[in-house]
Amino acid sequence: MNPKPNLAPANSIQTVAAAATATVIAMAILSSITFLSERDGKPLQRLAAAERACAHHSYLSDRQSCMNHWLAASQTGTVAKR
Repeated sequence: MNPKPNLAPANSIQTVAAAATATVIAMAILSSITFLSERDGKPLQRLAAAERACAHHSYLSDRQSCMNHWLAASQTGTVAKR
């Protein structure tokens, strides 16, 4: 009886395939996070600017209303011309 486990050496093709699979999974996760953060057409940069512009409001409802108005006013060129 041999107390040491006898593991087969890793095949280089399997290693490359595992690395490629991990890369594809990581890219899919990153792209889905990007899609979810920009799904509403409000990139995080515009949201942060709206938060800074409306920071003087003390109540949350007033701040959210201000942010919605600021975002609507800053959105230009979304309607197609005839």
